Amino acid sequence: MFRWPISVYYEDTDAGGVVYHANYLNFFERARTEWLRAMGVSQTALLADDIAFVVKRAALDFCKAARFEQNLMVETEVIQLKKASLVFKQRLIDEQGVTYCAAEILVACVALSRMRPRAIPQNIAQEFNGGS
Repeated sequence: MFRWPISVYYEDTDAGGVVYHANYLNFFERARTEWLRAMGVSQTALLADDIAFVVKRAALDFCKAARFEQNLMVETEVIQLKKASLVFKQRLIDEQGVTYCAAEILVACVALSRMRPRAIPQNIAQEFNGGS
């Protein structure tokens, strides 16, 4: 499980101060990126090696409206790991554990130049698999 704090900025909201629905995807993307950084993985280095992670499917459940100036947390875990893809379960929660948005995100590892599936690099797969 990886946790990443999110502060809701004015730019994340609509005219009513409520987080615009598409921005939840941004919050979840940011948390996945920060997890890679915490593992010591540089996406710039991956791109230089013709490796990219792309979202193939996203299913979101909007549970409660997040609002301007809230401080929330994204919880991220890998619930399925295959050779060239993984499924993340992510939740945006408050300090009491109330869920604002929940998602399952299918991410594929691709050779960027061909946009074809390729194996997830072993060091990354091991980290997502709990280091084993």
